[in-house]
Amino acid sequence: MSRQRVTLITLGVADLERARDFYARWGWQPHGASQPGVAFYQMQGAVLALFGLADLATDQGRPDAALGAGAVTLAQNLPDEAQVDATFDAALAAGAELLKRPEKVFWGGYSGYFADPDGHVWEIAMNPFWPLAEDGALTLPDEG
Repeated sequence: MSRQRVTLITLGVADLERARDFYARWGWQPHGASQPGVAFYQMQGAVLALFGLADLATDQGRPDAALGAGAVTLAQNLPDEAQVDATFDAALAAGAELLKRPEKVFWGGYSGYFADPDGHVWEIAMNPFWPLAEDGALTLPDEG
């Protein structure tokens, strides 16, 4: 099995109910395996989890650690600028903080950034050099 993969992304959150509410307003549906202390969201080939900051630090074996946010960007690539704008606006309407409104960018695409209520940064983008499958999956094109 390849080591070059991610199967679970866990975001530490200060207030789990606030985080659940934000993702619900943005249109994410929690999986039935969610529990009072953790919310799971099935994605394409991976799972996103929301977990309390203190619980996450304890689970990592460092209960006194001050966990931060914002040093990693999560991204959704979409097939066109209109879908980028609609997805981005839906996140703002759900309570996201505007970081950079979608715009044409130097590398030839179109993208913008927002932060969820816990400061986790999301990029919503259209990359004309990376075509998406019908289900929205992203596979880098062959080199050369």
